[in-house]
Amino acid sequence: MLSLKIMHDLAREMEAEEYAGRKAMREGLNAAAKGLQADWRRQVEAAGLGSRLARTIRANTYPRKPSSNAASLVWTRAPKLIDAFDRGALIKSGEGLYLAIPTELAGTRGLGRKRITPRGWEQRTGVPLRPIYRPGQPMLLVADNMRMNTRGRAVLNRRKTRKDGVQTGAITAVIFILLPQVQLKKRLDLAPAADRWAARIPDLVVSSWPRARTSGGGVS
Repeated sequence: MLSLKIMHDLAREMEAEEYAGRKAMREGLNAAAKGLQADWRRQVEAAGLGSRLARTIRANTYPRKPSSNAASLVWTRAPKLIDAFDRGALIKSGEGLYLAIPTELAGTRGLGRKRITPRGWEQRTGVPLRPIYRPGQPMLLVADNMRMNTRGRAVLNRRKTRKDGVQTGAITAVIFILLPQVQLKKRLDLAPAADRWAARIPDLVVSSWPRARTSGGGVS
């Protein structure tokens, strides 16, 4: 009778310990994923790439229930942009001979709030762009008879024309700079952070075990 009771308690204790192990595995992996996500987000913001791009970095752990086969994934919703700054990529135009780099005068959006392009800018503003060739320097696309609004954007100048034919306040605004290619500066270094958090996973699992053992949740 005594030995039977001991065997029964031992079996239940082993089941509970096995469940705690599965729970600790998931919690440890989830802690590593969240830590890596936070590190990558800090890198993006410290590189001056903005909080909006930083928020594209997401983390999740699967499955949602405790599992000895748990896995975590840290990813970004802007993989091409993050990868370009992580590698210091050389960017070339895929549609023409030049990359059109908008200046601050161009604004941030083209027609229909799409990514700004020379054609989209012309369609949105109704103003034609004029190329200016400069030997040994990047070519420019400019707009004539413009003025700068209070937001620092170039808009069509509708002020009156003087008797001598000069339009009051009119400027020729540089809207795009044309470059054959752009070498991005490497501003991120994501792999070392991933390696550091991967190395911490065993310790995170072990440190989660006592908490998983006492937090309950039942044996499944």
